[in-house]
Amino acid sequence: MQSVLRFPRRACYKPSIMNRDSTEGGVERSIKTEIKLYYDLIPASSQPAPLLIALHGYGASKWHATREAKAIAPDGFAIVSLQGPHQHLREPKEPGGPLRFGFGWLTNFHPEESVALHHRALREIIDRLTNERVIDARRIFLLGFSQSCALNYRFAFTHSDVLGGVIGICGGLPGDWETNKSYKKTNAAIFHLAGEHDEYYPPIRVENYATQLRTKAPDVQFRSYDAGHEIVPNMRNDIRDWLTVKGT
Repeated sequence: MQSVLRFPRRACYKPSIMNRDSTEGGVERSIKTEIKLYYDLIPASSQPAPLLIALHGYGASKWHATREAKAIAPDGFAIVSLQGPHQHLREPKEPGGPLRFGFGWLTNFHPEESVALHHRALREIIDRLTNERVIDARRIFLLGFSQSCALNYRFAFTHSDVLGGVIGICGGLPGDWETNKSYKKTNAAIFHLAGEHDEYYPPIRVENYATQLRTKAPDVQFRSYDAGHEIVPNMRNDIRDWLTVKGT
């Protein structure tokens, strides 16, 4: 089941969006437009149900997140897979084939606007499904891979009373972890999974994550796997077991 969220979106036209400091003597201005955010919903047979919200990594789509969520979620969970707002073209799978598309969550161009959009989308989905009695608002779990991992941590520690748990896979902590006053302590359980051969988040980069997360959450698990920047079967099995315990 595909659903749509509608949001105003800031947009601007200028000669080069890659260089914010150069407007060639002009003044940067903006307009507001509306975009749709798409998400897949797989309701549980018994409602209201615990919910797993899955967010994909950069260059992927909600279909990738849905595939992973279906392989991970225990029986009885509802699933939502939200698609990133920023679309881009990808190379064909084979020479001469059709161009593909992917989606991302934010860049370093006004990232605060993308963070706010991510927060608003999650709150609206949660509120809508709670009001429809599709989900149990006390058992909501948020999963993110790669780029969406830090975004989800931003949401969890800003809206500290919303989630029952957060799962971060092969991703990072927010860059403003030590300085952002909006981050509060939460009782949400945290499960962070890392790949020992991850070229983007190698062991030396993530070795202090558990300690940092425990400054704001009492229930933190951190595990490393024989994996690169990917989700491997052992990760899926461990997340399913963790959700089974935390979601009951």
